[in-house]
Amino acid sequence: MHALNEKKTTTSAETSGTPLVSMLVLLFIGSGCAALIYEVVWLQMMALIIGSSAISIGVLLGTYMAGMCAGSLLLSRYISPRVHPLRVYAMLEGGIGLLGVIVLLVMPYVGGLYMKISVPGVPDLFLRGLFCAICLLPPTLLMGATLPAMARWVTATPKGVSWLGFFYGGNIVGGVIGCALAGYYLLRVHDVVFATAVAVALNAGVAATGLILSWRTGYQRLQEIPRARLFSVPAGSWPVYVTIAMSGFTALASEVVWTRLLSLNLGATTYTFSLILAVFLLGLGIGSSVGAVLARTVVNARAALGWCQFLLTGSMALAAYVLMQFLPTWTYGPTLSLGTWAAFKIDFIKALLTVLPGALLWGASFPLALAAIGIRDRDPGAVVGTTYAANTVGAILGALLMSLWFIPEFGTQRSQQILIVGSTLAAMSMLIVWPGSTSDRSGTSSRRFVAPGLALVLVVVAGWLARTVVPVPAALVGYGHFAARNLNDLGRFLYVGEGMNSSMAVQLRPNGVLNYHNAGKIQASSEPKDMRLQRMLGHLATLLPTQAPRSVLVIGCGAGVTAGAVSIDPRVKQEIIAEIEPLVPYVVSKYFRKYNFDVVRNPKVRVEIDDARHYLFTSERKFDAITSDPFDPWVKGAANLYTKEFFQLVKDRLNPGGVVTVFVQLYQSNVEAVKSEVATFLEVFPEGLIFSNTVNGGGYDVVLVGQATPGPIDVDAIDNRLNSPEYAAVVHSLGEIGMHSAIDLLATFTLRGDQLKVWLADAQINTDRNLRLQYLAGLALNRFDQIPIYLQMMRYRSYPKGVFTGSPQLLERLHARLPKSILRTRNVSAESG
Repeated sequence: MHALNEKKTTTSAETSGTPLVSMLVLLFIGSGCAALIYEVVWLQMMALIIGSSAISIGVLLGTYMAGMCAGSLLLSRYISPRVHPLRVYAMLEGGIGLLGVIVLLVMPYVGGLYMKISVPGVPDLFLRGLFCAICLLPPTLLMGATLPAMARWVTATPKGVSWLGFFYGGNIVGGVIGCALAGYYLLRVHDVVFATAVAVALNAGVAATGLILSWRTGYQRLQEIPRARLFSVPAGSWPVYVTIAMSGFTALASEVVWTRLLSLNLGATTYTFSLILAVFLLGLGIGSSVGAVLARTVVNARAALGWCQFLLTGSMALAAYVLMQFLPTWTYGPTLSLGTWAAFKIDFIKALLTVLPGALLWGASFPLALAAIGIRDRDPGAVVGTTYAANTVGAILGALLMSLWFIPEFGTQRSQQILIVGSTLAAMSMLIVWPGSTSDRSGTSSRRFVAPGLALVLVVVAGWLARTVVPVPAALVGYGHFAARNLNDLGRFLYVGEGMNSSMAVQLRPNGVLNYHNAGKIQASSEPKDMRLQRMLGHLATLLPTQAPRSVLVIGCGAGVTAGAVSIDPRVKQEIIAEIEPLVPYVVSKYFRKYNFDVVRNPKVRVEIDDARHYLFTSERKFDAITSDPFDPWVKGAANLYTKEFFQLVKDRLNPGGVVTVFVQLYQSNVEAVKSEVATFLEVFPEGLIFSNTVNGGGYDVVLVGQATPGPIDVDAIDNRLNSPEYAAVVHSLGEIGMHSAIDLLATFTLRGDQLKVWLADAQINTDRNLRLQYLAGLALNRFDQIPIYLQMMRYRSYPKGVFTGSPQLLERLHARLPKSILRTRNVSAESG
């Protein structure tokens, strides 16, 4: 390693020995790894504060990428090119690590301030952006400056420029490692503090190594460039900036589309999102390295960049075919026999087939754009910064417009067709309108001309590719990764919609059952077992409070059955439904009017389109009852509504005597996830109660009941209300699910929380700091262990004293109706504490 032993020699990336350049690539791998760990951690933490809706996530990603963009531009303006690039790079990495610690410590306080001053409506969107900027802009500014800083250590030759492609590729490869490390290990096994510590350690190692290398190597200082020329665009280079911006636009917009459709094909778990991002970054890294090699030898960099954009049209059409025609009919179906990790391997293959071809081409586009612009007689940091900024601006627009406008307005089919057209236009700008420049190695001068023949070919091919994109299959929206199993028994889909946050469908089965599908599975239906659970959630929430439940919050609208059960209670004066997807209450629930009592049009009902957690955090309103029926806990973001902090917030929002009911599924889950849900709830409601919704005596799902003021349930009071004329609608509703009295409803009682103390001894508490539930549940979406889980819980059953109060006659009737196993005399005092 002569470059390391010879102190203060004048070197550059081109003249340095291979060992030193390899070391620099390793530094960028470490830097990229730390950056993606931070990104995963920060986005998870900020989503807990500003919500998990598409708008909130858009604000988060926009802020994050805007910081990267600004950092890439500002380096050349404020850091002199006379300073050794390695020293600048090392200081940036050290600053990122320091700010990583500060963000971790400050974010909870920033979140608390946001909750206090938050205002409803459009102003709150600006407030969300402001608080994201406070937390994320400082470190992302430094992250965005790292590549332009090292760009000053290259020469203005093809080989010199190509090294930037290798550095960029190394940075992305590091991102792949960081994404997988954070999503599959650091946050699954540990928490955000541990993950941040790993990222900080990586920054510290990169910074220390960079400083040592800066002391051991010389640097041929660049001359100061007047600020007037610093960001000047060379003649004829604007088309390249526009093209690389369009490349960024189509890349991030496609990632949004592919994530939506792959989450249906694979299951919308946190692992799926990490997998998609990792494969996308892997493709970018490999493509960037290939593009760096091409940048050394290609004769016309602009033409190469143009052909990359045109080949992207084919990769998008291929991805559309794989996602909507090939994978949904793949004979493979997730089964228990395969095992979790075997299923992940197959999911990885699916992601590769979809994402990798396009990602390779987008990765190659960046070094080719640098070669097309050229850096001779210019500050390399400024060239890289402006190119990176153009690409990032396009990416920001692509991510925001696709998630907030294109998909909700046009659907994934039209959106993908639009992206194919966009890439074709970008290709034509390089191949036809501006085919050459003074920077091309061919030496041709810049001239504008039109090639009608080539233009016609490009348009015809792109038009044909766009026509091959088909609408999203109803079976895929309805059944997700189990679509192939249900192709021959689908019934009739009455509605298929693609909203801002998710895709949903309503299906009428041949047997007359109405299904509501979301997240690639049935979320609600008119099946007796589902109707029983949905109405139990609503009626228990309004019948159990000791005070009149005048104000009730329903978390999650779905088919509206739970909300409808709440609305018909005569004591309820106002009901608020917090629903994250605008299409659900106003479009989907209308198909279930027969079952939800037309709840959305009820005058005492108000719908709030917001993440329920964000709504509760930013509202000081209190309720007499809260009922929660969110997505399955394996769906990314749903675990936010099962944390200890969230349950404490719910408890704080209950009036004295108030009650909360929470849905916990036993199917498509595992014992670890169920233990986490129950134990976390009991941390806040230690005297919580468990009611069961069984199928043929076996487990299906349960309802957790918590009381703001713990006390016995008055059986007589509930019975008297149900026997009064004004409760006729409630009695009818209960009768439709086979419950014809207060005794029938209360006989579903199964356990008091303290009886499960032994069973829950090894439970992992789900907190804001670890969000453990989404990682536990994400391993079980293909499992159907509801009966074994239920039997495990039932081992600890006995008839606890103090749960019910009332007249001896009613208590005796209730006692007789409880499952026989609950009445068996058994010494469980030592086990239950």
